[in-house]
Amino acid sequence: MSSLTTPTIDQRPSTHGPAGVDPHDVREWLAAGRAPRLLDVRSPAEFASAHIPGSWNVPLDLLREHRDELGAHLDEEVVLVCRSGDRATQAETLLSSRGPANLHVLAGGIAGWEAAGGELSRGRETWELERQVRLVAGGIVLAGVLMSTVLPKAKWLSGAIGGGLTVAALTDSCAMGMLLSRMPWNRRSEPDVQSVLQALAG
Repeated sequence: MSSLTTPTIDQRPSTHGPAGVDPHDVREWLAAGRAPRLLDVRSPAEFASAHIPGSWNVPLDLLREHRDELGAHLDEEVVLVCRSGDRATQAETLLSSRGPANLHVLAGGIAGWEAAGGELSRGRETWELERQVRLVAGGIVLAGVLMSTVLPKAKWLSGAIGGGLTVAALTDSCAMGMLLSRMPWNRRSEPDVQSVLQALAG
């Protein structure tokens, strides 16, 4: 647990990167009435499944398309949230390139928040995007191996997925994840940019 006595955004824990912030510290800021804006960049379905009370859903794709407009409304301290911290880090990179310097990534994401005892608002259960990626990638690899017993060239299907996952790890990005995030089951109740901007302005 952090030893902060007067929670402030500027007192970031040194155990994380320069924009990382520990879930315990965010809980203290919220309890002290100095709440930052919490922007959850996961898919709408993931957000509906479980999110930090008081957070706003700004899916990474929406943020990427409208980062200038969104960045202009982020004049307060902002904590970016996702499942594990990867997508929030991407969001921080996108927004910081447009000016805002008051950005922080929730270390460990929603998983870290829950492990630290943070409260979550829960709704309809949905698989996290990372789990969907594992299912689809694993299924394609398995299909490629099975098909190769009849069609030898099918082994290259499995090889392509392996190569894609390797590139995803090296570049810290995931084309399959981006594609899956656009599927209908992940976009239900997707916010539009105008409603997000109005909320931020309010």
